[in-house]
Amino acid sequence: MFFMNRAKSQMVDPKDALPGRAEPLPTADTHFISGLPLKSPVPEGMAEAMFGMGCFWGVERKFWQTPGVWLTMVGYAGGFTPNPTYKETCTQLTGHNEVVRVIYDPKIVSYEQLLKLFWEGHDPTQGMRQGNDVGSTYRSGIYTYTDAQAAAAEATRAVYQDALSKAGKGTITTEIVPVPEFFFAEDYHQQYLQKNPNGYCGIGGTGVTCPIGTGVSA
Repeated sequence: MFFMNRAKSQMVDPKDALPGRAEPLPTADTHFISGLPLKSPVPEGMAEAMFGMGCFWGVERKFWQTPGVWLTMVGYAGGFTPNPTYKETCTQLTGHNEVVRVIYDPKIVSYEQLLKLFWEGHDPTQGMRQGNDVGSTYRSGIYTYTDAQAAAAEATRAVYQDALSKAGKGTITTEIVPVPEFFFAEDYHQQYLQKNPNGYCGIGGTGVTCPIGTGVSA
């Protein structure tokens, strides 16, 4: 991923954020794998989720491979610059995180199951980085659409922190906040690893199982 020479381990002050632009960036019309319109409305009976776990290329693949996930898309959220470009976010001067927005069928996959994938699919103890990717764009985040999602996120964080502590791991730094505005990333980022099977994927878990679904309740 792209790097700039500046302090990357802290969030930019809003007054120092890049100005951005009024118009949305162009992006793909359809999902590269399913052919569904990328800006489809949420079908009746389905729900949304949003996560930040590091480089969104590898994160999106984890979710599109999950049964019950109907549509995935990557973008930028949680910052201050309207309609940022990828290169702008990489300066760490927009405040955004690289995120994946998911539309899923809760009759097939529950939100708790998506949270389990989230916790196990990256290292949520690293602060403003994920592996070799350093900066606020790679922070761990759960962005909640409902009070029920927020409660589940908080509960599973506590459960996973207990498991991590018993394994000698660090403290979770994941931010759990109401869903911010989502800005679509550019066309080439959408389903990147399907288009580029040997492309970069910088995420990896802690090796500690999140016990949700194994008799431990959220």
